[in-house]
Amino acid sequence: MILAILTPLPALAVNPDEVLSNPVLEQRARNLSAQLRCMVCQNQSIDDSNAELARDLRVLVRERLTNGDTDQQVIDYVVSRYGEFVLLKPRFSVKTAILWATPILLLLIGAIAIFVFVRTRPSSRAVAVLSAEEQARIDELLKK
Repeated sequence: MILAILTPLPALAVNPDEVLSNPVLEQRARNLSAQLRCMVCQNQSIDDSNAELARDLRVLVRERLTNGDTDQQVIDYVVSRYGEFVLLKPRFSVKTAILWATPILLLLIGAIAIFVFVRTRPSSRAVAVLSAEEQARIDELLKK
């Protein structure tokens, strides 16, 4: 019951006064808003967030679209003001490649280090055969 009551809450994030009269522009604005992170909530899109900053960003996106900007120009503008962190799905760049490649690289280095360690450690030595004196001494001790 509680889940059913709380389910529509994200739908209330976009206020009626923000909605554009042009349905095509409104749909573009919704698509763009779903790609942008709320800087207050951080794991919500600005389309789902009730935060004041999210509202300001939704209005900004709609203003830019109304002024004739393309979707990419709107995204670039918001990123230039707030940084790459504002994107829910970051762009592929050298920074993100390093970020994603580092764990894999560390695992490979660890595997190589283990392989080299195992290959270069001294092998187990062959057991030396006991001399006749040593064997006689052991037999003598065991008889006692």
